Amino acid sequence: MPAAPLVRPTQAHDHSQCISQALSSAEQLCAASGARLTPLRRRVLELVWASHKPLGAYDLLDQLAREGHKPAPPTIYRALDFLLEQRLIHRLASLNAYLGCSHPGDAHAGYFLICQGCGTVEEIADTRGLQQAIAQVTEAAGFLMEQGALELGGRCLPCREGRA
Repeated sequence: MPAAPLVRPTQAHDHSQCISQALSSAEQLCAASGARLTPLRRRVLELVWASHKPLGAYDLLDQLAREGHKPAPPTIYRALDFLLEQRLIHRLASLNAYLGCSHPGDAHAGYFLICQGCGTVEEIADTRGLQQAIAQVTEAAGFLMEQGALELGGRCLPCREGRA
């Protein structure tokens, strides 16, 4: 599965391309695995990809309500759980929010740069050095890592330069 093109969230770009690529990848991955991408799951994924800013479950509920849908919170959480299981999105624990995965279907830990100014989040694509360093540290400690995500908070360049 080709990874989504690397686009820095702070760069100007045709965001509809990100959404289109994410939905196409999701359809292909689900078809290949026999998983069912229902219309609600597809719409939730589309909303998650609507910006490079993470969304909480209740943000998604509000958006769906504005569109005339009335799903209950458990329905949204089930859709999010499905998207997480299919590796189509990531959960950012520090924000209790969700973000589209830039390379879905690949088994990988999530490494994220979170701007505390504008709220933009970028998934780090090339993580080989990080993964090696983390493996060395955990191995030396005798620790078996079963789940890994790294969320780094700071300020993006546009925020630091006052352009955001």
